[in-house]
Amino acid sequence: MSLSGSPAPLPEHAGPFGAEDFAAIRQAARPCVLRGIVADWPAVAAARRGDESIRNYLAAKGSARPVSAIAAPPEEGGRFFYTPDLSRLNFVRGQGRLEAFLDDLLRARDLADPPAMAVQSEDIASLLPQFVRDNALALLPGVAPRIWIGNRIRVAPHYDAKENVACCVSGRRRFTLFPPDQIANLYPGPFELTPAGTPVSMVDLASPDLEAHPRFAEAWAAAQQAMLKPGDAIYIPYGWWHGVESLDPVSILVNYWWTEGLPAEIGGAYDALLHAMLAYRHLPEEQRDVWRTLLDYYVFERSGVPAAHLPASAAGILGPPSPPLFARMREIIRQALG
Repeated sequence: MSLSGSPAPLPEHAGPFGAEDFAAIRQAARPCVLRGIVADWPAVAAARRGDESIRNYLAAKGSARPVSAIAAPPEEGGRFFYTPDLSRLNFVRGQGRLEAFLDDLLRARDLADPPAMAVQSEDIASLLPQFVRDNALALLPGVAPRIWIGNRIRVAPHYDAKENVACCVSGRRRFTLFPPDQIANLYPGPFELTPAGTPVSMVDLASPDLEAHPRFAEAWAAAQQAMLKPGDAIYIPYGWWHGVESLDPVSILVNYWWTEGLPAEIGGAYDALLHAMLAYRHLPEEQRDVWRTLLDYYVFERSGVPAAHLPASAAGILGPPSPPLFARMREIIRQALG
């Protein structure tokens, strides 16, 4: 079995991009490409002059600390994933100076069958402070940028519990996106061992096995895709699955993750998901139905504010969010857990 056709292209917006334009894009809660949004970055200009140029540009900024890197052998085809038996990841980790990694990256460029190499999600402010000052995204002035550097690598579809703007600095990147409601059709992998923090899709986008993953055909029909060139960016809404392919031997991305409007001291949603699995998943179906109704009422408020009929003095933990309320809830949970 094989897939037919290509995913629909992502919508695109051409600059200039003001705060109101970006607010409208976020309000739509749909992914899109922001063409040329960082085309004026000095780092993009350096990348356009060639691989050696961007290497020298980064090295000249003077990395302030070591970086963590991962590498997979050539036979993995650039895919950071699992070993066949899912007992461990198919790559190794190491640490060293950024300049040494960049030199290794350029040497690997000339190999017929290079290993996959990547520095992933390094905080730029603590690594290359001058880079942050010289290459800023005006739309997100308060968000800390992170840098991703590697060669021709493939990252399995996964989701982030954050909004994301990812800016292409060097090399081309192909993004394939899936709406959050496609989770069942993406066949998520284990929780305990993950390449990227949250569970990843077990489907290989380059060669999907539809006998093992037949529902992926539905996900593919709902997918959207975009190719980013240096200077372009992509907006990925909260919770959207995305697989990323770096298509050139020197590939650099800067991304901005953030969540907005969260009350101070709120609990972690991912932690709550794990606790919900512990508490509900293995109940009999009729009991799960009861708890599904209670969650819809108290958590997702499908019938309105659950304490609307109570006086404010009696609302208790159903009252408006605040650090004292969250502290009280944590204490109740601690007592419940013993």
